[in-house]
Amino acid sequence: MNERVTVSLPVELAAEARRAVETGAAASVSSYIADAVSAKAERQHALAELERVFGGAPPAEELAAARRALRSGPSRPA
Repeated sequence: MNERVTVSLPVELAAEARRAVETGAAASVSSYIADAVSAKAERQHALAELERVFGGAPPAEELAAARRALRSGPSRPA
């Protein structure tokens, strides 16, 4: 079930969403925005879980190392 919501976006972000639709990266502006909100919610849930595991906010150096590891992708066997 979907709920219709009206939002205001900075011009640049609205243009980015339209470009995603034009290039086929998104089915619609609505799906692009829904995906972005979903990704943000997933990050917030993941950070909340890290806080639960660490008993508070994870150390900045641990978060930085995790971000670097995620950006580099899966390890390849040597």
